[in-house]
Amino acid sequence: MPLRSMLFVPGDAERKLAKGRSSPADALILDLEDAVAQERLPTARGMVREFLLAHRERSAQQLWVRINPLGTALALADLAAVVPGVPDGIVLPKPDGGEEIVRLGHYLDALEASLGLPSGHIRIVPVATETARALFRLDTYGACGPRLAGMTWGAEDLAAALGASTNRTEAGVYDDAFRLARTLCLAAAVTAGVEPLDTVFTDFRDPAGLAREARAARRSGFTGKLAIHPDQVPVINDAFTPSAAELAHAEQVVAAFAAAPGAGVVGLAGKMLDMPHLKQAQRLLAIARQAGLAT
Repeated sequence: MPLRSMLFVPGDAERKLAKGRSSPADALILDLEDAVAQERLPTARGMVREFLLAHRERSAQQLWVRINPLGTALALADLAAVVPGVPDGIVLPKPDGGEEIVRLGHYLDALEASLGLPSGHIRIVPVATETARALFRLDTYGACGPRLAGMTWGAEDLAAALGASTNRTEAGVYDDAFRLARTLCLAAAVTAGVEPLDTVFTDFRDPAGLAREARAARRSGFTGKLAIHPDQVPVINDAFTPSAAELAHAEQVVAAFAAAPGAGVVGLAGKMLDMPHLKQAQRLLAIARQAGLAT
């Protein structure tokens, strides 16, 4: 299932956990990091584990957990608490590079084996741009192994790491350093063959701004976006769901090339199309098939 929308939910907020489960988000991220005060972590870990165990049916909505960074003493305790609930994946904050995905994979190997769980079931999505050093090491994710399911980027923690007072210009667009991080994350995810997921839009009271940013992310090549409020999810899902007109056009492109075997260029509706257009159409249809929108 493609992850168009992943909604953050505080791991220690029972009401918000229940509300998240009723949302149309493709996945929930049960948060043990930024959304939970450290003194509440033991309670949050138990609540997340029980929530996972109580919701084993995940065909319509996956359940992921954001743990604390591997460089802290909290991460292993997070994993030991939640892996018995068999989350679909772990969101890893603040990694410096792909070697942390490998290390997290080893921890998951050991925990899955000790609990008799299927090996490799739990996937990983890193928030790959939250430290300054990480920007120079995004090319290290290509050899992380099959647990890597996607990559996303973070603008808020990166601003703190760089000492920036804000991550956007006065015009409301991302400043240079953050556009660079976004672009490099997109390219790194594509290189690794995993889903590129756009970061959160923090103003949950601005659905129009969210829609513009989500549509722009999809045009750039991102396949989904993270959310911080349930009201953002329908907007994100709409932006990342191919329309009927888009699917019809993609099918026409594929059919045009199929009707001209060996041709590098074909004509369609008065326009000349070449191999990049075919690849784009095939990719769109593949995403639609995963989502059950095409056969």
